[in-house]
Amino acid sequence: MHTIKGGVSVDAVAAAHEKDLGTQGTYGVDYRRYWVDEAAGKIFCLVDAPDAEAANTVHREAYGLVADEIYTVSEHS
Repeated sequence: MHTIKGGVSVDAVAAAHEKDLGTQGTYGVDYRRYWVDEAAGKIFCLVDAPDAEAANTVHREAYGLVADEIYTVSEHS
């Protein structure tokens, strides 16, 4: 989860996501989806990664920001 003070635009998040997609393969990461609350400045990313650091490395290399919080979850049905 990211928090951007002052809000964030969907267009800015879409541009950052494209940069993630261009960088992720090097680290075995797959940024799958994202959700944005523009007014609150909240961005939620769904990512398949070997670990939290790999996910943050992609963000850092792609555009210089890292997540404020990362939760490791397992899928169940």
